[in-house]
Amino acid sequence: MTPRMDMIGLVTDDLTASLAFYRRLGVTVPEDAAEPHAETVLDGGVRLAWDTLESVRSMRPDYQPRPEGARVSLAFRCDSPAEVDSLFRELVDAGHPGEHEPWDAVWGQRYAVVLDPDGNSVDLFAWQH
Repeated sequence: MTPRMDMIGLVTDDLTASLAFYRRLGVTVPEDAAEPHAETVLDGGVRLAWDTLESVRSMRPDYQPRPEGARVSLAFRCDSPAEVDSLFRELVDAGHPGEHEPWDAVWGQRYAVVLDPDGNSVDLFAWQH
């Protein structure tokens, strides 16, 4: 048997804030999602899950977040370069740190980077036509 990707798990300090952020990006999360765990199935069948720090520690009492910062980066494909710009601005205006303003990348995409409430890198991109 070959292992296959089934779930991307994020550990969050504030589940409500994290779910609100990802809902702004169009991720459908059940409205009744509540602490300490929430998850949804993305297009293609991979699950995206959130757990509070406390819930992770209930399963792994020795768990400590790495002090170096987040090591996860998620990328969201937008329909157009204009959507990259507007979504980036919407998220920054809502108080999320913009890591990198939108730019025209040499590989043919409009690209921007914003941080989620836990400091994870979230890339926004669209192919230039």
